[in-house]
Amino acid sequence: MSNTLERIISDKKNNVEKYKNSFTVDSLKKKIDSYKNYLDFKDKLNNNKISVIAEIKKSSPSAGVIIQNYEPKIIAKQYLESGADCLSILTEENYFKGKLEHIHEVKEEIKLPVLCKDFFIDSYQVYLARSFGADAILIILSAINEKIAKEIYNTAEELNMNTIVEVHTEEEARNALNFKNAIIGINNRNLKTLKTNIKTTYDLHKVLMNHSGPLICESGIKSENEVKEIVKKTKINNFLIGESLLRDLDKNSSLLKRIVQINR
Repeated sequence: MSNTLERIISDKKNNVEKYKNSFTVDSLKKKIDSYKNYLDFKDKLNNNKISVIAEIKKSSPSAGVIIQNYEPKIIAKQYLESGADCLSILTEENYFKGKLEHIHEVKEEIKLPVLCKDFFIDSYQVYLARSFGADAILIILSAINEKIAKEIYNTAEELNMNTIVEVHTEEEARNALNFKNAIIGINNRNLKTLKTNIKTTYDLHKVLMNHSGPLICESGIKSENEVKEIVKKTKINNFLIGESLLRDLDKNSSLLKRIVQINR
């Protein structure tokens, strides 16, 4: 682990400690028990059609600031109207300028399942994400060791949350198969160098094609033709797309609308 990912994880450890000083696990459990707006994230992806997880984020280390006037609720509404199946909300504070509060704000008004997109390094974060309304969490195998990954996954299972286990290499893909109930995401972006290569999806789907749960192609999608080609060659129907959608929000024939039209 090095470079960008290493810096993010180092800062994330400090942020998690701050939350632990403010909220106990027991207090988070009480908040979770009182929340009535949870949705089934995985169920939205178990269909024989193209499904889009539309990402909401202000900025990223690779792109810088993507949206100056950042209003997650407005973006979520546009995604809903354009046909998104699920939402991915970046909650990492320092590098993506996100907040956990954005999940709660969006789910107050938008009835779509939400992935808490963050760097999970501690099972405590699962309680935290659930307490803000998250329906699913992300485990990035390149960011943590196997023991911590299993602890986070098991906590999510206990809280009836869906988990996306994210992989970028063949070794990670083989390890991901041990998470039987997980959604597996193939990230075309190398989080250490921030470079993207769609070939990653073509290579890793061969390892993952017999996984019982949904597979997701993540990052680097720029056109509906790329989506068609990936579906044709891999049979992967689920796509997590961020920057390309965010830069195309105000067009009547947005990329999201064009992708969901493929189903029709």
